[in-house]
Amino acid sequence: MMKFSILVCDDSTVARKQVVRCLNECVSADIQQAANGADALALLRLQQFDLLCLDLTMPEVDGVQVLERIKAEKIECFVLVISADIQQQMKKKVAQLGAIDFINKPINKSALSEVLHKFGIH
Repeated sequence: MMKFSILVCDDSTVARKQVVRCLNECVSADIQQAANGADALALLRLQQFDLLCLDLTMPEVDGVQVLERIKAEKIECFVLVISADIQQQMKKKVAQLGAIDFINKPINKSALSEVLHKFGIH
C-alpha cells in the first residue's frame, strides 16, 4: 500500500513543525514541507500529494493564490487550510476555491484528527 503523502506549507518554521508533529500523531504519512506558496506549487506540479496543509498568510504567493493555482491547473489534492485568519469571508472564499476544511492556528491534534477522519484520512 502506498503511504499517504502530505505537503505542509507555511512560512513559519515553528508552525510547520507543529503541524508535522500533529500529523505524525494522527496519520502514518510521508510528509514534506514547503516554506512558501511558490515552493508548494513547484512541489505539487512535480509529484502527487494526497493532502496539502496550507497557511493563508505568506509573503509573495499566499494561500489563496495557491488555491487559485491548484484550481486553475486542476491539480488533484485535498487542501486543508490551517490559519489564524478565521474571518467568515475568508472561510467562504477558501471553500469556494476547493479547500476541504479550515483549522485554526495554533493547531491542535484533536481538531486535525477530526478533520482527517471526516475525509477518511487516517
